Amino acid sequence: MTLLPRSLYGRLLVTALVATLAALAFAALTIGAVLDRFVMHGLDERLDAQIAILAQAVRPDGRIDRTRLILAAPYDDPANGWGWRIDAAGRTVASPAPPDLDAMRPPRDGPPPPFAGRDPAQPGALDWRDRHGQLHARSLTLATPAGQVRITASAPRAIVDRPLRAAMAPLLGSLALLGLALGAATLVQLRVGLAPLKRMREGLAAVRSGQATAIPADQPRELAPLASEINALLEENAAALANARGHVANLAHGLKTPLATLALTVRPLDPDGTLGAQIARIDQAVRHHLGRARAATPGIASRVATPLASTVAGLVDALSRIHAERRITAAVAIDPALAVAVDPQDLDELIGNLLDNAWRWASRRIAVEARADGSRFLVLTIADDGPGIPEATRAAALAAGQRLDERGDGHGFGLSIATELATLYGGTLLLDTAALGGLAVHVTLPLGLGGSA
Repeated sequence: MTLLPRSLYGRLLVTALVATLAALAFAALTIGAVLDRFVMHGLDERLDAQIAILAQAVRPDGRIDRTRLILAAPYDDPANGWGWRIDAAGRTVASPAPPDLDAMRPPRDGPPPPFAGRDPAQPGALDWRDRHGQLHARSLTLATPAGQVRITASAPRAIVDRPLRAAMAPLLGSLALLGLALGAATLVQLRVGLAPLKRMREGLAAVRSGQATAIPADQPRELAPLASEINALLEENAAALANARGHVANLAHGLKTPLATLALTVRPLDPDGTLGAQIARIDQAVRHHLGRARAATPGIASRVATPLASTVAGLVDALSRIHAERRITAAVAIDPALAVAVDPQDLDELIGNLLDNAWRWASRRIAVEARADGSRFLVLTIADDGPGIPEATRAAALAAGQRLDERGDGHGFGLSIATELATLYGGTLLLDTAALGGLAVHVTLPLGLGGSA
């Protein structure tokens, strides 16, 4: 189980913040160590200077010439923690507050003994605590005929700690501000750097909704191959979809008319309806599998947004020419912004069958209107002023091949085809009495992305 977030944005943000905090911590420790070393070096130089002055009082024979001892500030004040001492042949000369070597306690990290492995002629650093607090000392050992002479000068560690604390406060504040600036820069960098992925996702959403056929090819160098592969896949799917729909359409046209003709032909020769029932079963099976083939085609209902007003206008114009002798007036009231998530070919077939029926049965007028029904569907109503269909026979009118009036041409499949297509896209088809006095067909269809509620 990983501790990183599942999102790419979160992972990049977490890793960037961890790296920034680690870099700032390393910078604080490094700068602090450099400052400590710099301040300590200055203190060591002051102590070494004092040791050099005290060394002038040691004669070549190991005796101490007190006349050469200089007691100057800050070593003349016993309360400030500064001190020195000279140890030679059992004799000690010291300042008013000399360092207490007997009370020496090594630091916790356990350094080597003060003079182990060192050149006795060079000063060495010592740290210990006594009654004055933590002290820092430098010591020089001289070899004389009378024995070794050790000169020690000490100073309070506060001389180092105070400037370090004073310097670290603004340093940490500056690092904190730097961390905030780096965090803000990281957020900006992530937003700018991941923006192409967001645009690619929006492009895929546009393809899925039917607003585009491919995602934009103008992508950053790292994403361009991915965009090219996605577009190639979309082209292959579109070609496969067109091929499948072509086969479905050919099969539909090849089977519907022969079956309808066969049903009408055998009707006079089929008094008990046995042959008609079998033909109806074949017809239902064909329609069932054609519907499944349509429904199984990837993205039919979700990747299209077919404008409704222009589709209806085109069909009305075509049917008014076909049925020009009937002099039917068609009134269309559809918002141009409405679109449905129905394939254009299926929408033409659905509305075309309903309008053709209305044109055949209307006396003088046809009314077509559409309204949004919530945020996901719209209701298309096609009404006429013809004789209508009695409520008792409306269910039979929706059956495949069923005609309630044998006058005129046609095979009685218009309403059943429209019902199947509406159901295929998750909609419904209902028959009602129109305000014009004839039949009103209410078709519920899913709104496309271009539709509005």
